Amino acid sequence: MSRVNELLQRIEELQVELEQELRAKREDLEYTIRQRKVSFTHEVKARQREFLKKWLDYVYDSGPLIILTIPIIWGALIPCVILDLVVTVYQYICFPVYGIPFARRRDYVIIDRQHLGYLNWLEKMNCMYCGYFNGVIAYVREVAARTEQYWCPVRHARPVKSVHGHYRGFFEYGDAKGYREGLEPAREELARKLREDLLGKKK
Repeated sequence: MSRVNELLQRIEELQVELEQELRAKREDLEYTIRQRKVSFTHEVKARQREFLKKWLDYVYDSGPLIILTIPIIWGALIPCVILDLVVTVYQYICFPVYGIPFARRRDYVIIDRQHLGYLNWLEKMNCMYCGYFNGVIAYVREVAARTEQYWCPVRHARPVKSVHGHYRGFFEYGDAKGYREGLEPAREELARKLREDLLGKKK
């Protein structure tokens, strides 16, 4: 295993470690998740409401310049929805042809902050927007990453600031023999691994 592969694997291990730490935090903050729904006890909800800020105060404290940016922020929602639809249609048409399992959109687009009692209705709207927008970007990146691994799994010559989870399986830049001999096995391995991951999530 090359040093690059070791570092990429370490990143994956840290992501697993982070998820375990977040699970532990859930217990500290007294909430549970059942069937993708978040639940707080009545006592916790009451404590959260003590920190609720009135929406008019929230708007006033934001200042006029921030208020003026609102149409620009919400205007970006239109291309985001279009991107969401286009990528979803793309993968449902093309992935079966390529033999690639679908990326489950619900694993990436997570909207759950509206359950927090210390957020007013405007903050909840903002949080739903951010959850949707960033979730769509993560979902699109995963669909694009699976596509990239199928069609052109070659690492870049220059350092990449942020790599997706499939990058570790890419061939070294300039490794012509490895690419030609390993492309089909790599595609089969991609499909196998994604199916196993999907089965693991369903358990």
